[in-house]
Amino acid sequence: MRPTRILLIILFSQILIGCSSSGSASQAIEGYIRALAEKDVVAATTSSCLAWEEAAFAEASSFEAVEVKIEGLSCTDSDSDSIYTFVECEGKIIANYGGELQDINLSQRTYQALIEQGEWKMCGYASN
Repeated sequence: MRPTRILLIILFSQILIGCSSSGSASQAIEGYIRALAEKDVVAATTSSCLAWEEAAFAEASSFEAVEVKIEGLSCTDSDSDSIYTFVECEGKIIANYGGELQDINLSQRTYQALIEQGEWKMCGYASN
């Protein structure tokens, strides 16, 4: 095979991998946020990229001792760079710490998502 043909095959394969990913970046972030609110450490870590798994475990664990609910969750893809798709969300997580309510405004962070092993994964927060 000629080198040009090999390069075209590799390029086409990469395009197919990108197109065959399940869901969207915003769906992955919504799933991650729901896992946090449901105190599902396993779901939070499995919906995260490998580099974010430790942080996902810590974030999900931080809600284990409190009552948590989500209001008005809605996420949309906003931008991308060569690595991440950035996702912005609306809504809030309401954590009840023994009668003291704390609202966590989801619009104050920009989430990073990427495709890892054919699936969209949460991979941290963009620095603003």
